[in-house]
Amino acid sequence: MRDTFNEINITPLTDIFLVLLIIMMVIAPLLDQQGLNLTVPENVAEEQVQKDTKILTVNVSADDKYYIDGEEVPADSLEAAIKSKAVDFPDGMMIESDGDATHGAVVKLMDSARNSGVTSISVSEV
Repeated sequence: MRDTFNEINITPLTDIFLVLLIIMMVIAPLLDQQGLNLTVPENVAEEQVQKDTKILTVNVSADDKYYIDGEEVPADSLEAAIKSKAVDFPDGMMIESDGDATHGAVVKLMDSARNSGVTSISVSEV
């Protein structure tokens, strides 16, 4: 007569979990992605800000269009437009972004500004 099976063998289950644990330990360091290095400004009273600073202001609308001095600038000529305007604004650039603008549009503007030689970039939401 055949004996009944009363116990569950958990050895294969333990082997699977150990293999999954090793895979996760190997892959986890590879998932560390580089992000943007952002510095959060401290609150500064308005009277401390110098009034004679020359900062180029670029607006990003909700539909991801760029405006410099109220004029719309196409995305493909953004870098050239910033380069020509940045000569008159040595103190940097202020990006005023609409709350509904996409992150990609703002990052594209920041990249174009860096490629144009702008060294100081600030971002605000309007």
